[in-house]
Amino acid sequence: MPELLQSDKAKLLNGIALAYIGDAVWEVYVRDHLLLLGFTKPSQLQKTAAKYVSAKAQASVIKQMELEDFFTEEESQFFKRGRNAHSKTTAKNTDVLTYRISTGFEAVVGFLHLTQQTSRLEQFVIFSFGFLEQNS
Repeated sequence: MPELLQSDKAKLLNGIALAYIGDAVWEVYVRDHLLLLGFTKPSQLQKTAAKYVSAKAQASVIKQMELEDFFTEEESQFFKRGRNAHSKTTAKNTDVLTYRISTGFEAVVGFLHLTQQTSRLEQFVIFSFGFLEQNS
């Protein structure tokens, strides 16, 4: 596995770059989680994964995190960096605001991953899974 960026360099990345890696990291957490829950059939995995990786799901997690004051000040800055980033991609199955909020979600995941804040990333993941499973 390639060496992760130094924390200083990771903090300089734009929101789209952070969301790019954050999307991949989040996808791996979701896939691991679904396998641990006992899902094995490809169609079942795909359908269930959508409940975790959709822009709507990620935006709902962010809303709850904001209500519970979950973010540190630094994480909030990286969320806003992702949310406010100007992407060339457009939302396919959701409105633009929801898509931008989900980009912020992925940017936080990317930031925590690249700065090797593993324990905080796991808290983020546990919070997200718990919320999504209670509210699905």
